[in-house]
Amino acid sequence: MDLRRQLPGVTTLLDHPELQPWRQRHGDRLPIRAIRETLAHYRQRLSEGAADDIGDDRPEEGDLVAAIRGRLELLTRANTRPVFNLTGTVIHTNLGRSPLSEAAIEAVVQAARHPIALEYDLEKGRRGDRDRLVEELLIELTGAEAATVVNNNAAAVLLSLTALGAGREAVISRGEMIEIGGAFRMPDVMSAAGCRLVEVGATNRTHARDFHQALGDDSGLIVKVHTSNYAITGFTSSVPEHELARIAHEHGIPFMIDLGSGALTDFRALGLPYEAQPSEAIAAGADLVTFSGDKLLGGPQAGIVVGKRELIARLKQHPLKRALRCDKLTLAALEATLRCYRDSDMPSRSLPTLSMLARDVATIGDQVSRLKPMMQAALDGIAEVTCRDCRSQLGSGSLPVDRLDSRALVLHCSRSRDLSRLERVLRGLPRPVIGRVHEGALWLDLRCLDGDEEERRFVEQLDTLRPLWDRTA
Repeated sequence: MDLRRQLPGVTTLLDHPELQPWRQRHGDRLPIRAIRETLAHYRQRLSEGAADDIGDDRPEEGDLVAAIRGRLELLTRANTRPVFNLTGTVIHTNLGRSPLSEAAIEAVVQAARHPIALEYDLEKGRRGDRDRLVEELLIELTGAEAATVVNNNAAAVLLSLTALGAGREAVISRGEMIEIGGAFRMPDVMSAAGCRLVEVGATNRTHARDFHQALGDDSGLIVKVHTSNYAITGFTSSVPEHELARIAHEHGIPFMIDLGSGALTDFRALGLPYEAQPSEAIAAGADLVTFSGDKLLGGPQAGIVVGKRELIARLKQHPLKRALRCDKLTLAALEATLRCYRDSDMPSRSLPTLSMLARDVATIGDQVSRLKPMMQAALDGIAEVTCRDCRSQLGSGSLPVDRLDSRALVLHCSRSRDLSRLERVLRGLPRPVIGRVHEGALWLDLRCLDGDEEERRFVEQLDTLRPLWDRTA
């Protein structure tokens, strides 16, 4: 007998009581899709004679309905759902970089829900400039004459180089020819911008005379790039920013600095390593400074350019500016983030990224000790849980050499395949847990498990570990 013919029909399954809540929420389209896909799966298994998977007889209706519900849950699960970042990398590019402050989240909600005066001057009653939403704040925080914003720092660099250096030479130290994630290389960006790259000096040492000798009639600008994702140490030398500004201005060309991450507060006051600030670059004489909004700044993805009014005006008038401009949600979040810096002498209280970076290791250690017995109970017979010291990193090309003392839950499995299975199980939780494999164990650095609410949500799903482990056998 062909068991496939004994499978219930779509209409029969659609009328099952357990699927009625799904029909009420979504109508019939999605449930019918889930039913058809589930039936197709079972027909395929039956045709292959996979008795070990579904038995010798046709599956029970209850099993089919359970499989359909599982399919519906998978179909309706958001791809952008939250995860627990326990990798030890605080600003993790693959995990969305900086979480926003509550003020920024509320600003995004309001901008999404209502029309806003994005490019409308309420005072004059006519079209305005969307940059005005954040420009005055950026001027106040950096000391620049003007500012503009695009969708990320790579775009800010591309726009600046194109507007100021297309068809001319861009002069840069050989030791600053960076590559960041995704094979984004400074020489390629300069080429795309229409600049002719001129490298000066050596990888480890560049002097003022190197720039003087390289500059000529075709020189368009001097570029300095902050080596945010690597460090050159030992026998090194570089030209100070104020000296580069003087050399550029003597030759009548602008001086541009790409800070990469950028910071709007003194990190040393938070007990963190020093990070260059845009205000320092402006004070040193830079004509344009570019930096990110979603790294050390702790805001949304954005590329920020501050500097001389005349040069910023040229950027705003360039055709690329419209192609690279930010939408209202980004600008709303960025404005709220910038206000945190302007209005508070302790922005780490409201900006999650700064709060996580500044977390005291003793506090993290107390949390590790508190969670260890609960984690061990959830993983009894699966893994042994220990507490270990570790070192967190800032991430996303920020302070590549410096590390932050932290504490971790370390999960040890007797077999490597069990460790890989445990990784999959943790990633399969309702809110996936992302750690890192190191020294043959899975490390969960708790630096980013910040706040009572986050800890509660982490603990709540520990009971689902064992059933999920058993299902992946």
